[in-house]
Amino acid sequence: MKIGTTHLFVPGPTTVPEVVRRAMNVAMEDHRAPDFPDFVLDLLADTKRVFRLREGRVLLYPGSGTGAWEAAISNCLDRGDRVLMARHGHFSHLWVDMAHRLGLDVVCHDVEWGEGVPVEAYERALRADPSIRAVFVTHNETATGVTSDVAAVRRAMDAAGSDALLLVDGVSSIASLDFRQDDWGVDVAVAGSQKGFMLPAGLAILGVSEKALAAAEASSTERCYFAFRDMIAANEVGYFPYTPPLPLLHGLRASLDRLLDEGMDDVAARHHRLGEGVRQGVKAWGLELGALSPRWYSDTVTAVRLPAGIDGAAVCRTAYHRYRTSFGGGLGKVAGRVFRIGHLGDVNEVSCLTALAAAEMALLDVGVDVEPGAGVAAAQAYYRQALADEEATAAPWPRAGTRLTAVR
Repeated sequence: MKIGTTHLFVPGPTTVPEVVRRAMNVAMEDHRAPDFPDFVLDLLADTKRVFRLREGRVLLYPGSGTGAWEAAISNCLDRGDRVLMARHGHFSHLWVDMAHRLGLDVVCHDVEWGEGVPVEAYERALRADPSIRAVFVTHNETATGVTSDVAAVRRAMDAAGSDALLLVDGVSSIASLDFRQDDWGVDVAVAGSQKGFMLPAGLAILGVSEKALAAAEASSTERCYFAFRDMIAANEVGYFPYTPPLPLLHGLRASLDRLLDEGMDDVAARHHRLGEGVRQGVKAWGLELGALSPRWYSDTVTAVRLPAGIDGAAVCRTAYHRYRTSFGGGLGKVAGRVFRIGHLGDVNEVSCLTALAAAEMALLDVGVDVEPGAGVAAAQAYYRQALADEEATAAPWPRAGTRLTAVR
């Protein structure tokens, strides 16, 4: 029997903080009670703050990020609508597949895995074809550790004179990376509870602009469970159209409190600092990243390319069985060629050092020639300097000998 924590460094689900777990440990309650709206209306308002959404609405469905994908398509588009998408990793591939299966006419740009959404190609396509009704962006492709520039896509759409909707998969970015739905002109942003929101899977979360809400009213696509209209009518008075996952809603309340107390700018800055430290560690091993250029680096997940003859699945198995640490395996085209380190949600510098230490041992065990301790040392040096630089520009924190007064 092995004692101690089993470490979770996959790109989702992420570790659930103790305060969030305790918040979910509630007795069942009446979701039609007269005071239930007091809880729900504040919850919806604060979720909008995470999306940086001033207008429009956030909608919470029992489901996963995949359910949020389907809700976005089935409400805002009609069968046969022409849409623009890019396929540059496993999850962007799956969204393209869903769009085909739901009857959309997909113009798909295939991009080398390790790159992101091809903004210039999108602009050319939009100039050439004004019939395109929607543009899709996978903000953070977890299969390859790539983040695309959503704001640049919006600028390209505006430059092309496109009136298309902008739909963004933010499942592994929202509540972790910088995300500004209103400022970037995102019409539908989709997220899931099990990543930056630090919850178990089970909530599909959407931010929907006024423009997308109008498109949903005009759409003739059949929908029932995911119908925006039904959810909005119930939310308007603080309820849901069917039984909601009550423990998850209480967990979301605790998660939002943590995120908003930290501040969304600081959340994004923390993830950037942590991600850069992991990247420094990987470079110290002499290995390459899944992202082919710094412009694509993700701050929530790092994909590590392995030398020829080394199986990424073997790295994951070794880390799990010997060191009780879970990493993400390669998916789709990069299956067996990479392993992935998730660094999002309830993580800090020491968390990431733990991930690098476990990864180093697993890499050595499967035959990768890395210097023991090199990755950890590189990340330590980066984190120490980054935190010192941050403290030098921040308000001073109490030093040794300072008397602290508890405030309730």
